Amino acid sequence: MADRYRGALYIGVTADIAARTVQHRARKGGSFTARYDLTRLVSVEHHDDIEDAIAREKAMKKWNRAWKIRRIEEQNPDWDDLFETLNM
Repeated sequence: MADRYRGALYIGVTADIAARTVQHRARKGGSFTARYDLTRLVSVEHHDDIEDAIAREKAMKKWNRAWKIRRIEEQNPDWDDLFETLNM
């Protein structure tokens, strides 16, 4: 999640990305996302196993900011909001 192009970033894990994004947009998803108005879904990774997803989240949270930005821009160079592209 991000607030704007190359703005504040949030990395999280969920079993239901659509519902969780709706929560963040309603400012009910967590204090960090509400404080920084993180409403734009800019990157998504799917994992079949929740343990793998949690491990990936923990690893990515340790990355420096430049690595996170590079990862987002490989998938979404314009930082478009990907919410509407989710297959719900």
